[in-house]
Amino acid sequence: MKDCKTLENDTITDDVLSAIRQITQAIDLHSRHLVKKHNITGPQLIILKVIANNTVLSVSELASQTSLSLSTVTGILARLEKRNFVKRTKSEQDKRRVNVELTSQGSAFLEQAPKPLQDRFIAGFDRLESWERMMILSSLQRLVSLMKAEDIDVSPILATGPITASIPSPGIETD
Repeated sequence: MKDCKTLENDTITDDVLSAIRQITQAIDLHSRHLVKKHNITGPQLIILKVIANNTVLSVSELASQTSLSLSTVTGILARLEKRNFVKRTKSEQDKRRVNVELTSQGSAFLEQAPKPLQDRFIAGFDRLESWERMMILSSLQRLVSLMKAEDIDVSPILATGPITASIPSPGIETD
């Protein structure tokens, strides 16, 4: 028979795991909603918004501003270009540089597009007291450590997607 302290720890552990699952599901549901209702992914929407906020932007600057790899941004831009949301052109000053701009169709889409999930999160998070933001950050960093996920390189975009490899990520142990 378990003692009261063990039962309390089990309940807290279950609550933490449930909270992690709720966060994961919220991200997944938002991602599915974007694709189903607006035919766009979270990262595509973020990229469109960053392009809209800049007059001239190179592909590498876009990658830097979104914390995504150059190859990921290039793939996303190819899909957005097929939909005529963006246009890529070579720079007149530096032929190695490729600039990206929003098309009128991309602008029209953004006018009716929903906000990315992280915009909602940021708005609420920014209203918290500084000590509370630091407490949340510390707790999340500790969870990352407990899951041995420190070596997983991610961008600050709340989105889900298919697993791109069958090999476990560094630091993630599988049975």
